[in-house]
This record gives sequence, C-alpha cells and structure tokens, in this order.
Amino acid sequence: MRELAVAIQNSNRNVTGLQTIDAIKNAGFKNVFIQWYNDKRWDAQEQTDYAKSLGLNIIFAHLGYQNINKIWEEGLEGDELVLRYKKDIEDCSKNGINLVTMHLTSGTKAPKYNEMGLNRIREIIKFAKKVNVKIAFENLKVKGTLEYIFENIQDEDVGICYDAGHCHAHFNDEFDFGLFQDKIFAVHLHDNDKSSDQHLLPFDGTINWEEVMKNIADYGYTGPITLELSYRNNYLKQSIQEFYKDGYKRGEKLAKIID
Repeated sequence: MRELAVAIQNSNRNVTGLQTIDAIKNAGFKNVFIQWYNDKRWDAQEQTDYAKSLGLNIIFAHLGYQNINKIWEEGLEGDELVLRYKKDIEDCSKNGINLVTMHLTSGTKAPKYNEMGLNRIREIIKFAKKVNVKIAFENLKVKGTLEYIFENIQDEDVGICYDAGHCHAHFNDEFDFGLFQDKIFAVHLHDNDKSSDQHLLPFDGTINWEEVMKNIADYGYTGPITLELSYRNNYLKQSIQEFYKDGYKRGEKLAKIID
C-alpha cells in the first residue's frame, strides 16, 4: 500500500499546531506537509523542527498565497512577492524540503494571466532550481492560469499539485489530466458537497473517489496519499486524536483503490 501523508493544518479549531502534530503522529502518519505561510499566528520553522523531532518526514511545504494576485499586476507589490517566495524557497531548501506547492491566484476573480506575471514565475522557478527545489502549482478557482503556465514553461522541475476538493467544488470535477501527464508532483485529497471548499474527511462529501484515485494513478502520480483535512465544525464532537485516527483509516481506504 502507498504511504499516507497529511497536512499540518493550522486552521484546526481549539488546538495548537503542535497539538495537531502530536495527534498526527499518534494516528500513525509518517509523512506530513507544512504550511509555510509567513503567518504570525504560528512559526513554520518551529513546527518543522518539532515534526522532525517526532520522526515525521516532511514531503513538501505549502507556500503562502497572501497577495498572490499581485504577481500578475504592475507595481512593487508583485516584485516583492518574488523576493518573498525566493526567501521561503531558500528556507525550505535549508530544511531539506525539496518540493513546494504554490498558488497562482486567490479567490474567484483574479487578474488575467500575462507575460509580466509569467516572467515573475520564471524568476521564482529559476531560483528554486538553483537551490534544488521543485515547484508544484495548485489547481484553484480560476480556469486558464494553470494551463497558461504549462503552455509557456516546460521544465522537469515544475509540476502540479492536484487538489481534488477544489476540482469538485469549483469546476464540477472537470479537469484535463492529459495536459499534465506525469506532472502530478503532489496531491491534496479532501472532500466537500460542492457548496464550498470544506476540507472534509474523504467519503464525507460527494466526490467520486474511485474516479479521482484512478485518474491520479493513470496520469502518473506515484507519491503518498496526501490528505488536507480541517478539524472544525461537526468534527469537534470528537477529539483531535480521534479525528486523525479516522483520517488515517480514510487514507488507507483511498490507497486500496489504486493498490
């Protein structure tokens, strides 16, 4: 069976990031991804060090997306974003994290993709290659941007992070996997009922998991079954430990689909 992984989710309610890491470890997960968000509410370096101290393997870092739409607009804010991403990628490299995921837009409305933004993305990619870090761009809420990047950038170190929840909630499961053959570097697996991006446990929403798992396997994904779950709302009826133990079982169920 494939290995399982899970997000160190900082939007979990009523618990700290370190308590989340403890629950993840106790549930049996061996792999995690870290939210490297430049958010003052938690310390990504502290979480990285703590996860490693427990023997957890960090498979990638999810970079922040504050002001990401500015990368497609003229002005200093877009230029400063490039510097911020270079710094974050360098920090990840120093921590032995050789894959990062990135957003290209934020929200349902974003500036039209363009040459200026593309050149900024190219600069980030060039720097990442220099420090031996691969980048996986995530499918989000706006059609066309991800495709634009891959039409203009062909690089063995650039791929996608396929987010099943986003695809279900925002695009009615429509996704041209053929455009990204052998380019799925990472996955975010979580469920919803199409009303919003709910980050439910798999099988608690309406995603067809047989189809999703078959697609990611058929189009070349060979990495861990990676869950992106949120401990909130109805899940608060159970403890954080029970939540991640349940999540581990759901992950095993997903893995069996493609074994």
